[in-house]
Amino acid sequence: MTRKGLLTTQRKVIYEIVKQAKDHPTAADIMERLKQGGYSFAYGTVYNSLRYLTEAGMIRELQLEGDASRYDGHVEDHQHVICRLCGKVDEVYTVVPTDWVATVANETGYDIEMEHVVFKGVCPQCQNATKDTNL
Repeated sequence: MTRKGLLTTQRKVIYEIVKQAKDHPTAADIMERLKQGGYSFAYGTVYNSLRYLTEAGMIRELQLEGDASRYDGHVEDHQHVICRLCGKVDEVYTVVPTDWVATVANETGYDIEMEHVVFKGVCPQCQNATKDTNL
């Protein structure tokens, strides 16, 4: 097996960081966590590893409006909700209704292979902060 197909030490470490993360880290966040863990990987190694892990289906890349790509260690079907104030991203495990998928397929002619719905709103922490500043 070629090195390209191996789960190298660097890929394993990066995979564990993404898998354990609760905040959908960016590549820069991952670099910072590597440094905190005593690792010194080149940016190219991190980006190439993230691409490899995404293509291998081990993690998901989230490309959210104008933001740097974020990475998700949860690959099972789920959606995301983004706070429009602080940028926090959370998982949503509500199933997308099959009639929505059928409607999109009928309207576009696409054979839908997967769906990803992104909701936007204001997270509870920002709601509370807004209430506190309006007192």
